[in-house]
Amino acid sequence: MTVDEDLRGEAYTSAVSHINRLSQSVVAHARDLGESDSILPHSHVKAQFIYASEGIITVTTDAAAFLVPPQFAVWMPAGIIHRINTRGPVAMRTLYIGADAIGGLPTEVCVMQVSALLRELVLTAVTYPEAYLPDRREERLMDVILDQLREQQTAPLALAMPREKRIRKVAEALLTNPGDNRGLEQWSKLARASTRTLARLFQAETGMSFRAWRQQLRLQRALEMLADGQAVTPVAIDLGYDGPSAFIAMFRRTLGASPTRYLPSTGA
Repeated sequence: MTVDEDLRGEAYTSAVSHINRLSQSVVAHARDLGESDSILPHSHVKAQFIYASEGIITVTTDAAAFLVPPQFAVWMPAGIIHRINTRGPVAMRTLYIGADAIGGLPTEVCVMQVSALLRELVLTAVTYPEAYLPDRREERLMDVILDQLREQQTAPLALAMPREKRIRKVAEALLTNPGDNRGLEQWSKLARASTRTLARLFQAETGMSFRAWRQQLRLQRALEMLADGQAVTPVAIDLGYDGPSAFIAMFRRTLGASPTRYLPSTGA
């Protein structure tokens, strides 16, 4: 991390530092970001529900990257350093949740699905004063939000990035072209390692096989392309599938819904 990045991360933390001093268990905060904006590495003393009601964000920790369109949000426990990047204009609507209210919520970073009800609750919450009084409608709404957060399903959208230099080369090449269908046998020349070594390193570094890691990357890229309004068939072809059938089957198997659900006109 450069000095400039560190200062910019601190600047953002400073801009919301007043939230840490509030006694409310849940505080909703609205912030609009522009295309290619970044909130550089920072952390918070409260847990966060990081949600973009419009636009796409990428949330990155030391361990993984999470690309999230408006049907999803990132759960970020307190104290974890992360950065946020936008893919276009973003309406970020964040919940800050104190230690007294996180019971029953995840203990690790993850992606949550966002139901239509939770979306509307969050959009209402950000219109309320941050320093609301107890035993009023604001607090009652926050209690409902907490109940809803505990009911949301998690989604397998984390992409662990390897650090070992040989498989990092392979990962970076696939990030540039997720539709590349070469197997580990073909990648071994680029990595200068045997197929067996690459397979072992992918599992050790990412917790996934090479094929599972590439599928996860393709799923993230598919969500991004669909959110941009691209049709299912060209998305499937661009991502290395022979046609839409296998792509749709993978998508349903992983997220439990058709890709068309994530097109802008059908988003939750």
